[in-house]
Amino acid sequence: MFEVVFLGTSASAPSVQRGLSSAVVMHGEYRFMIDCGEGTQRQLLRSRLGFKRLDRILITHGHLDHILGLGGLASTLGRWETLERLDIFGGRSALKRIEGLLRVVFGSARFPMTVSLNPLDHGPVLETRDFVVSAFPINHRGPDCFGFVFEERARRPFLAEKAAALGVPAGPVRRRLVDGQSITLDDGRVIHADDVLGPVVNGVKLVFINDISETTGLEKIADQADALVIESTYCRDELALAREFGHLTAADAAQLAAAANVKQLILTHLSRRYHPQQVLDEARAIFAATSVANDLDHFKIVKGKPVELVRAETS
Repeated sequence: MFEVVFLGTSASAPSVQRGLSSAVVMHGEYRFMIDCGEGTQRQLLRSRLGFKRLDRILITHGHLDHILGLGGLASTLGRWETLERLDIFGGRSALKRIEGLLRVVFGSARFPMTVSLNPLDHGPVLETRDFVVSAFPINHRGPDCFGFVFEERARRPFLAEKAAALGVPAGPVRRRLVDGQSITLDDGRVIHADDVLGPVVNGVKLVFINDISETTGLEKIADQADALVIESTYCRDELALAREFGHLTAADAAQLAAAANVKQLILTHLSRRYHPQQVLDEARAIFAATSVANDLDHFKIVKGKPVELVRAETS
């Protein structure tokens, strides 16, 4: 299961209802912040996520509305949360700008923790036993823009009833079978992993894209995703402006979702010029399984189940 909490969902500038771009993706003990617009610290507190274990930040691109909150957040994490290491991942041009921002914040003093600026390329960012986070290049305005795929590893489910029928006791021996090993029972019988494991089942797949100017070639990347998060800055009545400034319309996003056969489309990065219902109506006319993310919305993405929305408390 992946969880996504949206901290800011506004395009370019904040509004009364929406802060600047930022979200947190969670899987078990892991947390990944995607972008860190101005005001993100307060949104972390309002969401009740807090600052713990927030040691990996993924940057989609270097525009100020996506990175300006990093200075204050880094200061808080280092001085008040006793974080030992902060890993920031982004394109080279974005990291250069972030390095300058951090130097403004900390001056000539030593950073209060180790800050590692990690250039992104096409491919894995982090691999664990259970899931992989990968980056892929996208087109926006300027170089080094990226989207991200969070994908659980495919697995073969353990068939507990079949194991019990074969006399496999509960405990560590079952873990060995799940890992593909064979075991020998007390009576001398050898049980192989194939005896108690079902067919391969793909894990949850979440694709997260912020600012982007075109969707060409993304159908394969987003194929069969359980959830696709993507910007929707304009509606198609202002298609010319969308193309001029390197953004999508709600219809563009919905067409990608339909072409990629995703399960759920979640729209973010909304312009103040539109009411969210306008954006939602345009997208749903093409792809019915669409939601518009609001600040502090919390989505749970579980394989084989509809994406669940939890409205976070704001008090």
